[in-house]
Amino acid sequence: MADREGEPGALPDILSLSPATFRDLLEDMSGEALAFTEGHHHWELREDESLLLLADIALAPSCGSVASCSHSEARGEARSLQEMQLQLQFFLSRAEDLHDCLESGKSHLDREALAGAVSSLLYTCKPYFNLLESTGRSSVSPCAQRPAEFCLKLLDFSQQLCDRLEQLLLTYASCDLISVDEAEPDSVSPFCVGQSRLGQTRLTAFRYCKPTPFLSRVDTGVYKRMRWNVDRLREDGCEEEEPQTEFYFLCYEDIPNTHADPDAQSQDASNASVLRMWSIGQWVQVNPEPATEDIDDWILCEVPEASYHRLLFLGPDEPSGCTATTYLLQLLLPGHTD
Repeated sequence: MADREGEPGALPDILSLSPATFRDLLEDMSGEALAFTEGHHHWELREDESLLLLADIALAPSCGSVASCSHSEARGEARSLQEMQLQLQFFLSRAEDLHDCLESGKSHLDREALAGAVSSLLYTCKPYFNLLESTGRSSVSPCAQRPAEFCLKLLDFSQQLCDRLEQLLLTYASCDLISVDEAEPDSVSPFCVGQSRLGQTRLTAFRYCKPTPFLSRVDTGVYKRMRWNVDRLREDGCEEEEPQTEFYFLCYEDIPNTHADPDAQSQDASNASVLRMWSIGQWVQVNPEPATEDIDDWILCEVPEASYHRLLFLGPDEPSGCTATTYLLQLLLPGHTD
């Protein structure tokens, strides 16, 4: 974020605001954020502007241009948590408003406007997701020594917002207002649920609204629910001259249960003919060959193909997105614990 020290009319320090004042700020900035412009059938631009302004305030350092985590400033952790929770409630209420618009069947809100409002909400939630994930996980943050309870609460906020947005997107998709089919160019799935940096590793997480085939044109029996883009950074924080992004996935596959009793009447999972197994794995490209220097190989390959290299088996139960991200970080950074 740009240095704002010395600028006239600088944004207020979010940690210096009382909960009541912060709530008033939310109301003032949101105002009629979801108001519909009757004459133009477009959601007004101030929705993005007001919500991004809120995100800018949340991301601003607590003391001028340099964040400090001295003992005297740490006294505001409880208040900071309360204010972040207010931000969470703000975004949850926006999602609820959009759900209510759909349920009430307001005729003056056309399909294009509703779809645009959903996309706008996803866009404006990204800075907040980044704030929660980077503060809750990052080992390079000046405030990395936050109490564990504080960090876990931030990650819980992230999970709550992710779950609510996923429900909203699935509801809108069921009414054919948006697409959650990855193969569609206008699909809103997967959507970004935050970025964090630990050491020289930058991780960006994405959530699929529904189980999606690992490969779009080949039936591998593997279905993905999350994707992580992992970038390696230099010590100065810049990307390598030719940055290589690694792709990791949370997936499941149904495998035959060789221990199932074919004569058993029980519906218990142990007696099912197949078992669902969750795992975290890496995209290993097969076609085109990653090392190829022949540009024709890429031009002639309409859709890249890859194999799924399983790195960690998680068992039959799907982990939450935040928990799965923690597992991946432990794989990438063996010394990391949350």
